[in-house]
Amino acid sequence: MRFNVAQLLKGPTGAERRYHLSEEIRNLDPDLHPVSPLEGTVTLMRTSQGILATGKLRTVLQLECDRCLEPCDVEVELELEEEFRPTILINDVPIDPTPEDERDDALTIDEHHELDLREVIRQSLWLVAPMEALCRVDCAGLCPQCGGNRNLGECQCVGPALDPRWAVLQTFLAGESESDERSE
Repeated sequence: MRFNVAQLLKGPTGAERRYHLSEEIRNLDPDLHPVSPLEGTVTLMRTSQGILATGKLRTVLQLECDRCLEPCDVEVELELEEEFRPTILINDVPIDPTPEDERDDALTIDEHHELDLREVIRQSLWLVAPMEALCRVDCAGLCPQCGGNRNLGECQCVGPALDPRWAVLQTFLAGESESDERSE
């Protein structure tokens, strides 16, 4: 995901190059677990300040289901739109210097005129990953008593002991169900 943009930096404002990506991103971040390559199209366009990278990319991440804690695959799509600025002159064209405290190192074009999308993509993947992943819509989750996975069947654990303060309500509910059976 590194592109040499020397020729693009020499070109006029508005010049662009398109690239089709199909990259393995397994080593992008140790906490991200992609199960498919990152695919999509990236467009690099010359601007007056540097290179604007835009594109739509997609992949499948393996996340943990929030209900049953089992691994689940989630398809994510990210839209990329970042402007990268060169760190050195090319063709003696002056560059507006960005103050050191305002510069983002992930958005710089290095001294070899290479633009690296890895850090921007890594950050974008964290932003588009769902906060709550589900293995399926009707996931039953875990039993609050024994911790068993309810998707595999009902657990055989004994229900919680009834608080004696609620015992009167329990008899009320039992009496109500008996009267419903008699009315049928």
